[in-house]
Amino acid sequence: MLRTLAARAANRTLLPRPYRPSTVLGVYGGRLKSTSPDIPKSGHIEEGPNESLLFIDSILSTLLGVTSLPFFADPEKILLKLLRQLHDDPRLTAADPLNLAQKALPDHLALQIKRVIPRLKEGGAYAKITHDPKIPPSDIEEALQEYLEKKSPRPWFSPFRGLSSHLVRGRPWLEDLQRFPSRKLKVEFLPPSPGVEAAELTEETLYTLFRTYGKLGDITPQPTGSKDLPKYATLNYGNIRDAIMAKNCMHGFTLPESGGGGKNGTMLKMVYEQRAKAHIWRDWIFSHPRIVIPIVGALLASLAVAVFDPIRTFFIKSHVTHAFHLTENVVYKWFRSQVTHANEILNFKRHKSEDAGMSAVWDDRRGSIEQIQTWLMETAETFIVVQGPRGSGKRELVLDEALKGRRNTLLIDCKPIQEARGDSSTIFAAAREVGYRPVFSWMNTFSSLIDLAAQGTIGTKTGFSETLDTQLAKIWQNTSNALKELALETRKKDDKDSELGDDEYLEAHPEKRPVVVIDNFLHKSQESSIVYDKISEWAASMTTANIAHVIFLTNDVSFSKSLSKALPDRVFRQISLGDCSPEVARRFVINHLNADSDDTTGEKKKLPTRDRQDLDELDGSIDILGGRLTDLEFLARRIKTGETPNSKNPILLFEPSCSNLSWICNRMGRSDIKDDACSLS
Repeated sequence: MLRTLAARAANRTLLPRPYRPSTVLGVYGGRLKSTSPDIPKSGHIEEGPNESLLFIDSILSTLLGVTSLPFFADPEKILLKLLRQLHDDPRLTAADPLNLAQKALPDHLALQIKRVIPRLKEGGAYAKITHDPKIPPSDIEEALQEYLEKKSPRPWFSPFRGLSSHLVRGRPWLEDLQRFPSRKLKVEFLPPSPGVEAAELTEETLYTLFRTYGKLGDITPQPTGSKDLPKYATLNYGNIRDAIMAKNCMHGFTLPESGGGGKNGTMLKMVYEQRAKAHIWRDWIFSHPRIVIPIVGALLASLAVAVFDPIRTFFIKSHVTHAFHLTENVVYKWFRSQVTHANEILNFKRHKSEDAGMSAVWDDRRGSIEQIQTWLMETAETFIVVQGPRGSGKRELVLDEALKGRRNTLLIDCKPIQEARGDSSTIFAAAREVGYRPVFSWMNTFSSLIDLAAQGTIGTKTGFSETLDTQLAKIWQNTSNALKELALETRKKDDKDSELGDDEYLEAHPEKRPVVVIDNFLHKSQESSIVYDKISEWAASMTTANIAHVIFLTNDVSFSKSLSKALPDRVFRQISLGDCSPEVARRFVINHLNADSDDTTGEKKKLPTRDRQDLDELDGSIDILGGRLTDLEFLARRIKTGETPNSKNPILLFEPSCSNLSWICNRMGRSDIKDDACSLS
């Protein structure tokens, strides 16, 4: 076929015209509202002598069909401007539809493109060509198909499907209605002229006409009892591109009697058949809640994990490292160093007495401090427990002395978590202790309502709502991930043990692990133990995985019963703190009283305790009062205000609760003043 057409073209003097932008620039001038005689306002394309119309598929992207939506005022004007830019810019020649159309035509056929009319919604274009009158259009189509099978240009937006082209046999209608392509075509059978009757084509005839444009999935004739006019049939293509090609090439085609079109012939009108139900997906979703609701829940959970978990891990790390704390800010430190001398004096006096008093206690407890520091340098999969009554200085011992200067320490106070009322408040309190944000504590209540509504609708729960155990487990798991990242952030690729895995590295370097201090453990545990059970399990998982060291601070002497559930085969490392000895307690009080003896000018004042004769009874007051740090500190403050220590009745220096007064009275062995003590409170 190619040789025959080439021989015919050799006898003509007209040579194939090469692609020249200056000669084909005007091909984009035709629009639907143009007054050009080739494209009248009716929307039909008229063909002149020696002219044929081709439809080239995949020359444009079907995504341009979105510009046909109503909110675009003039989509063709926008497209025309874009196509001209593509045509004028030599760097974008590969994306130029005119260039693609030119490549789709073999050069030896001496075909000339007269006009290219793009179709936005269908991703193709009509190409009006002029050809040798000796070559029939059917031969041109056959030669074109043979050429494209061997060498088909592939546009940048469709790398797997090349261009395809067919001869337009009908009379296409260039409409800009809100009708979008689909794989289903409705073929209507109309008479070629008014007053005559059209024939209803058989499935065999339709298959012969339309199979050439692509594989047909099914041909559905009009139902037998239907009285709809005009008569029609439905074609189902396997590919939407094939349906687009069939519609643009066969719309308006008149089938003669010889082809099975009846006595007067039958004209075919084609339209894209949309889905029978416009809201089929919406209706299916609402009619299958048992399938849709769990899927939606899984998608939401996956989205939350993918989006919020990295954010929460970042905030937990910032909370542990104090990245956003004001006291760690450089500007704040500079401003604090530039405050007035008077404020420095006030701050000095306020803290000096406390530091001076505690120095005596730390000197007495130096062994416990060094013991904790030694344990933190060892690899042992167990807990460190510091037990002592209230006011014994457990938190100060661990945080201010044992962990002084250590990076990556996390303090978790169980008191606000345990005292929270309701699941939402408990979740919020636990999240606040570790810096876990954003936290949607209210979603737990909302999810419970959804579960309740779903149970009443479909008979089963959706699983949206989560228990308090699950919510707390998520918070602790995110915290573990953040602590592990902090432990490994100083690791470098060129370290001598770089070949070790993360777990082996943390096991070999216990000094790199963060320290988690859990304060007020077992506070009000008789009310509910769920919080402490989850904390114990989480602490055990971090300890056994060598992620962090865990130190428990508790007042309860029965802590081993709760912790043994999490680590049943471990021996806990324990430090018990009690009351200070009388000698340390006396030094504590005297250091408080003498703390402000130094003047700001550097000159030393006379010690306040040197000339006081009433301190002789201090030992007796301390012996009765005990060595509780909070009580000793309160005693020192009252003495500084002018009170006198009284070993016979030290209750007069205090305003504690009635229970503490009763304890002091019992310790003194004086029941005669117990009633007076309660009346004082």
